[in-house]
Amino acid sequence: FMLGAPEYVYKGKDEETKRLISSRVKKGYRVVMLCHSDSYIEDGTFSGTAKPVALFILIDHIRKEAPATIKWFNENGVQIKIISGDNPYTAANIAKHCGVIDSDKCISLEGVSLQETKALATQYTVFGRVSPEQKAALIQALKQSGKTVAMTGDGVNDILAMKHSDCSIAMASGAEAPRNVAHLVLLDSNFAS
Repeated sequence: FMLGAPEYVYKGKDEETKRLISSRVKKGYRVVMLCHSDSYIEDGTFSGTAKPVALFILIDHIRKEAPATIKWFNENGVQIKIISGDNPYTAANIAKHCGVIDSDKCISLEGVSLQETKALATQYTVFGRVSPEQKAALIQALKQSGKTVAMTGDGVNDILAMKHSDCSIAMASGAEAPRNVAHLVLLDSNFAS
């Protein structure tokens, strides 16, 4: 059995399944798929055919303080970028509900080189399927374009980018490693702080 993002665990051609997944993702839901195969995963790779067993449709709850905080940033000329490991359409939909300007300018960075990633930094607002190295490349590119860059993060995958930012902010409720490299730690884990 394999559980994960459909684009990683399911390589099938069933158009109805693909349409269902696409429609949920574009509405801002996270979609996780459970698949089964008689083949095995060896050395982290899977070469067999996976049959869908179930789809799990999940929704991220937006913190109640997020829209007001985003509004304050917008009113004070702070440009917001969403850099996420999630599906770019899911991240863009959540950003839209929070009031992020130009949240429809989204892109997947899956398979994109670091050089290409840097070239895209100023062209998009929401970046999805971003690796830790790509997060750092985006931060570096934004700084090279003359921006002062602050970054919030709560996971180990954020550490490289946090180290390159002018101001890194961690949530106390997140992983320990980002708290150790951050310039600031929000002790109440409240984005509005």
